[in-house]
Amino acid sequence: MPDRHGGDFFIADIFGASPKDDLGSMEHPIFSLATRPDRRILQYTHNGTEITVTPSVRGRATLFDKDIIIYCVSQLVAALNAGREISRTLRLTAHDLLVATNRDTSGDGYVRLREAFERLAGTRITTNIETGGIETTRGFGLIEAWEIVRRTRGGRMISVSVTLSEWLYRAVLARSVLTLSRDYFRLRKPLERRLYELVRKHCGRQASWTVSVTVLHKKSGSTAPLRVFRANVRKMLEKGLPDYALVEEPGDLIRFERIRVIDDAVPRFGPDILDEIRMIAPGWDVYALEAEWRAWATETGARLSKPDRAFVAWVKGRITR
Repeated sequence: MPDRHGGDFFIADIFGASPKDDLGSMEHPIFSLATRPDRRILQYTHNGTEITVTPSVRGRATLFDKDIIIYCVSQLVAALNAGREISRTLRLTAHDLLVATNRDTSGDGYVRLREAFERLAGTRITTNIETGGIETTRGFGLIEAWEIVRRTRGGRMISVSVTLSEWLYRAVLARSVLTLSRDYFRLRKPLERRLYELVRKHCGRQASWTVSVTVLHKKSGSTAPLRVFRANVRKMLEKGLPDYALVEEPGDLIRFERIRVIDDAVPRFGPDILDEIRMIAPGWDVYALEAEWRAWATETGARLSKPDRAFVAWVKGRITR
């Protein structure tokens, strides 16, 4: 790695960092959808990509454990966007992670967080997935190491150190990531989260994405029989997913349609305005704030005679909530 990325650790202290997910784990079913310990070895092959996921005795890392990965990736990408130096090892505040990912902050929440760290470190992957333009076949853990740096007198963790795998870190440096809706963390069913990941990855900027139920079943990583999987997807048709509606089509197909499209007439801002926002909201992810404001302006149909001043006023209100 270049020297600029070789510091001892990176302090995860950016407020409101836009949730980011790596493309590799969005595309392929690395994480378990089970809510009980899943100790089965997963072997998956699709379009030349081969993956073997071997769990530890504590089970395979789950899609809810992935919240930790998303939080770390989000912090690193926001730091890169701000021109800060980053490192594969992050020092983070446990409470901030729990709040950002919509998790319980009670004592049980910290216990479950520790269990998630253990599953992430214990789950081993062998794959030839390409990250950062490099295809390698290798084995690694989702996180290389973790450490509780500080505890309260009652034993609750305060500060945690996490070292990402080289594979994940390379994805961050290559910007092989996509932004997630913040409502992703409000999805309580693993299958809902997994289907959201898939449609976010495959739909991209398109208005819709159509896929057969058979292919969706395979890419989801669900171990349920196809008929049960199909029934579970049908239950989502009325509710939908964040930013997407689901439509069942003839031929055993599902079409995912984008609900919200950002109006191109809503402007992006240059460095002068973004620097002003950094002064108003130190420590915040200014690009995430810009994205939220553009979505808000699109949804409300706000009249923008002076969009830069409107953006500044909106940020002042946003950070004081």
